[in-house]
Amino acid sequence: MDTFIQHARGHSARIAGLQEERETYGRLAAGQSPLALFITCSDSRVIPSLITGARPGELFELRTAGNAVPRYAPGRAASSEAATIEYAMRVLEVADIVVCGHSHCGAVGAKCRGEDLTAAPDVHEWLSQELSDSLPHDVEPAAANAVRRHVCEQVDRLRAYPSVRERLANGSVGLHGWFYEVHTGRVTVHDPASDSFLPL
Repeated sequence: MDTFIQHARGHSARIAGLQEERETYGRLAAGQSPLALFITCSDSRVIPSLITGARPGELFELRTAGNAVPRYAPGRAASSEAATIEYAMRVLEVADIVVCGHSHCGAVGAKCRGEDLTAAPDVHEWLSQELSDSLPHDVEPAAANAVRRHVCEQVDRLRAYPSVRERLANGSVGLHGWFYEVHTGRVTVHDPASDSFLPL
């Protein structure tokens, strides 16, 4: 923790010492107007602002194990994930949603390889409920094929959320499926026309 504490102390000092930074952060105090909702994995190797170059206030983030978007079901108990999606759509009115999966994903890899998770019952339950049983079996450590399929399924799940459906109907939001390679930093995007992931 010492490294993090020292950086946090230095961060506020850097802001205080630069006029431009003080103005930028001062504007953030008045509210947020992010450009996109970025849905990705909780994995510590995936850093949305590093991948996108986003500045503070530009990304509204939703992070879950395996970047899973829970299936929408009318009458289902409220969840943090559903609330985040709805807030992004109806309050912040972001223009885009990105679902970003990544190589070497522990959650998708465990699901598609049928790994024993009895020692982590909550993880097992989450993966059982929220990751598809139809993911391809992928023995490669990167599980790239399974993750790409999973990303497409999460984009499709978003279409069922009323707040997303409304915005799609009037053409005011775009949906994007990304795949991030942890070992190279390369990002590819799903092209619906060819059903393949292409370089950005």
